[in-house]
Amino acid sequence: MIRIFIGYDDNESLAYHVLAHSIMRRASQPVSITPIRRSNLRSLFWRKRDKSESTDFSLSRFVVPASCDFFGHGIFMDSDMLCLTDIAELWNKRSPSAAIHCVKHDYTPSSNIKMLGAIQQPYPCKNWSSLMLMNFGRCRKLTTEYVNIAPPSELHQFKWLGNQTIKELPKEWNWLVGEYENTCLNPKIVHWTLGGPWWAQYKNAPFANLWHAELSNMMDESASAKLSSEAQNAAQRHYQAAAG
Repeated sequence: MIRIFIGYDDNESLAYHVLAHSIMRRASQPVSITPIRRSNLRSLFWRKRDKSESTDFSLSRFVVPASCDFFGHGIFMDSDMLCLTDIAELWNKRSPSAAIHCVKHDYTPSSNIKMLGAIQQPYPCKNWSSLMLMNFGRCRKLTTEYVNIAPPSELHQFKWLGNQTIKELPKEWNWLVGEYENTCLNPKIVHWTLGGPWWAQYKNAPFANLWHAELSNMMDESASAKLSSEAQNAAQRHYQAAAG
């Protein structure tokens, strides 16, 4: 079972559902997808949200290992992403010697403002933690007590890892839309860190057509399921009438 944890913010619930759908639709193995929603984490995460946090899951992502009793592996993803490949490709890269696999972005943000006017804060290792393949047994420093008091920079810059290994993934596993000069022709995971197409002002962002196509597919499946359910109910009513 591939365990996947997606950051959830009430303001971007649609982004969460489309990302989850894109993962399930392409996965060749069973997946378990868990939303990292602040209101569901009260026994694990109780620190107040700081004004510098652009989403509800900016820091709560770091309680994922503790929520799994530091056992096994898992993938954390920001919700403003779209998966365009079989997530098993990433899962199969896990290594017992590495604590974290991630894309080691090395860039200066192209804008001082990110989605919905949030302040863009440059810092070392920026966006490394937006997608992590985590070996929970090697993340034992991330106790709930530590995560709830540690400085955000200490968490996002992986200072808690000590000499633990961070293995690098190619950029196509976390392609930052609008942040790289060269266009990635075949990204595996697209990341709209500056604002995604579920917001009207970003509806024409690069790769937005892929997100809208995924949303359309999800809605078509939902409509088909509703029709199927209605047909079953009609058949059941017919059977009951005939039996009566």
